[in-house]
Amino acid sequence: MPKPLIELKSDRLYFKGVSLDNPHHATIPEGLTVIGGPNGSGKTTLANIITSGWNFRTNLITSPHGKLSVRLLQFSDIHSLTGVGAGYYQQRFESSMNDDIPTVAEALGDAVNTPAWRRLTMRLKLNDIDSKRINYLSSGELRKLLIINALTRSPDLLILDNPYIGLDEASRAILDEALKELISQGVNIILLLCNPGDLPDATDTLITVEQGKINPPVTNDGNAGTLRHRMAILMDYAIDTEAIPPAPDLTDRPAEVVLRLEGCEVKYGRRVILKDVNWEIRKGERWALAGPNGSGKSTLLSLIHADNPQGYSNSITIFDRRRGSGETIWDIKRRIGYISPEMHLYFNGGGNVETIVAQGLNDTVGLYVKTLPHQLNLARQWLRLFHLETLADRRFNTLSSGQQRMVLIARTFIKQPELLILDEPLHGLDSARKRAVRAIINHIASRSDRAMALIYVTHYRPEVPECVTHTKTLSRI
Repeated sequence: MPKPLIELKSDRLYFKGVSLDNPHHATIPEGLTVIGGPNGSGKTTLANIITSGWNFRTNLITSPHGKLSVRLLQFSDIHSLTGVGAGYYQQRFESSMNDDIPTVAEALGDAVNTPAWRRLTMRLKLNDIDSKRINYLSSGELRKLLIINALTRSPDLLILDNPYIGLDEASRAILDEALKELISQGVNIILLLCNPGDLPDATDTLITVEQGKINPPVTNDGNAGTLRHRMAILMDYAIDTEAIPPAPDLTDRPAEVVLRLEGCEVKYGRRVILKDVNWEIRKGERWALAGPNGSGKSTLLSLIHADNPQGYSNSITIFDRRRGSGETIWDIKRRIGYISPEMHLYFNGGGNVETIVAQGLNDTVGLYVKTLPHQLNLARQWLRLFHLETLADRRFNTLSSGQQRMVLIARTFIKQPELLILDEPLHGLDSARKRAVRAIINHIASRSDRAMALIYVTHYRPEVPECVTHTKTLSRI
């Protein structure tokens, strides 16, 4: 049996108004522990308790090693890493607005000169990362950067929240090896996972959390498949596609050419992100956009969604109209539904969950446009479809990351637009919710009365919806 690292001795544990039942007085052992469970089950709350809940009057937490050095890594940590505010999503594409954003080397200082840093950046194909401004990194590069920074710090306990999402297959294997190397050096690791398939073979212990209750630890008996099965049986979630709310009426005549790119290029100074990209999408076509981390997928989508000023210097036709011929960015955005990891990272929507979903009809973030009663009614229908109705009055920042992602998906789907752009839409969702969301994508993208075009980005081919029939692949320059 692994030696105990942390002992949670209270019947109930608390963190910022949220509680977890702990009937078995769970013990976190040394080595590699996975805390697994579906979205909203309490994994992040447990991680926060382990990280910051030791001095709470309600929480009795002890360790044979005394007070531990604990580091919790989440994707939102990129804001604290830069030392500056989040800014806004489009800022990363506006070179003149990024003068105060540090490069990776400026943000991390001496850490970039260590042998461990050099080894990991080389293995994860981030050789040129030091000189890049952090705002210019793709979501995959950001995750790799945060993981490398955490791995080189070597605390007593390192907690990684869903570290595999957004990483291509090769990077996932490299992360597995890096985790094993750290464990051999005496670093203890906890992974917060919502998908059984992400559980590493090297896992020593699994602790599942369901509906706010911590279950007793299960030790790996040499077959990690048994632990994955224990996680999988907790994933119980289904959506009735027949209950999908009706689509709002289109205000524009459907375009025949949804998108045409001709020899497109994006560069910042001497750094070329995209070069000679050609692509045409016609009405109702459904495409997968593929390519490794850092190949420019998010930048390409920023051209399409009118977020990147370099769209005006390229030959782009969108909805039968050449860019720069008198249209506004809102003329483009109202015909597009778009979700991406970066939009989630920078999202700071005002109002409650119900209002945030309804604002998807107006392409707004915040309370700048009044939401109408019929829009709020439609939002409530989408929340019921996703089993989120109990969250309708909650603030976005009080939700778990998985719950936030489901809210943003509902916000994106609500207008069932002419072009749906889904950049890694299933990030952070458990396996059952991934299946359910994929079923909805298949349903609304295939409606004969809508002729919706689709661009779908993912590193995991099994996540691509069955309705997708074309693929566009980018390569790193």
